Amino acid sequence: MSAQAHSPAADASPRRYPPVAELAVASLALVIIGGIFMASYFPRRPPLGLPIALLGGSVILVAANTVILTRLREFAWDKFFLVGRWALAAYVIQAGMIEYAFVHNHASGGPLVLLTLMLVMFALNVPLIISFTVARYQTD
Repeated sequence: MSAQAHSPAADASPRRYPPVAELAVASLALVIIGGIFMASYFPRRPPLGLPIALLGGSVILVAANTVILTRLREFAWDKFFLVGRWALAAYVIQAGMIEYAFVHNHASGGPLVLLTLMLVMFALNVPLIISFTVARYQTD
């Protein structure tokens, strides 16, 4: 018999986690679709029904992710928050630059508010995906 057959690492199954990253990717996809839809209309005023529905779906997915994350007990929270803080800082800057481009191109009123909310979702989802993925594979 080989040493691998009886090693603890070979017998241990990887821990199963809820689909946090998958839900965050779905939420991100919704706001990206909504943002592209809206950007395709500029400089004209875009219809807001579809983007509002997509943003609502994204918010629901983020709320579900928040509930799921609060129920995780054995998780590398220190790594999650360490990575999440830096990723959030980077994506807030990126979202701010995108926001500036829309303001500079004279977006205003309801479309600008909707785009701002979509950028907030963008700036939350990407760091969530990154930090959750890093933390789930920590062994300590």
